[in-house]
Amino acid sequence: MPKLIKLVGAKDEHQAQWAEDAFVHVTDEDAIPEAGDVILSLTRFQAEGDTLLSSNSRRVGVRIEPAGEVEALAYDLPRLSLVALAFPKYRDGRAYTSARLLRERFHYEGEIRAVGDVLQEQAGFMVRVGFDAFEPNDGSSPEAWTKAANRFRHVYQRAADVRPIAADERAAQVEESAL
Repeated sequence: MPKLIKLVGAKDEHQAQWAEDAFVHVTDEDAIPEAGDVILSLTRFQAEGDTLLSSNSRRVGVRIEPAGEVEALAYDLPRLSLVALAFPKYRDGRAYTSARLLRERFHYEGEIRAVGDVLQEQAGFMVRVGFDAFEPNDGSSPEAWTKAANRFRHVYQRAADVRPIAADERAAQVEESAL
């Protein structure tokens, strides 16, 4: 079972910690367990999702591969507990776009989890676009994720997080000094 790191606390000062993962990744070939929370592929969710979501006895998550489109989940997002976005290689950044679309365009408030080739060096960028849970494969600790997520004090463009950009911070300082 993969280890799970979740962010807690304020959105501008991230704190990472180990978390218990109640979800089971179910492949397209596996039988769905009788009980318990599950993460399905987008293809399997599209085939069986309504049945699973109508049962109030479990939470459902969907795993989206890089070529998958989060737009396919637009209708079902309010009923999903999590969306797991896959990184087949750490160099493949399509999941960053998917996370940002989920947060900004679709206003998804559930968990967005990074799965696959997830490295703590990416934490700061993942947090900026909306990820809040990670299955790291590099053996890193929550302490390392906290440090990486908070590495940069200033940011220069708006993102899915609530951090003010450097230009706004400078303008506020100029305004304060003028008073």
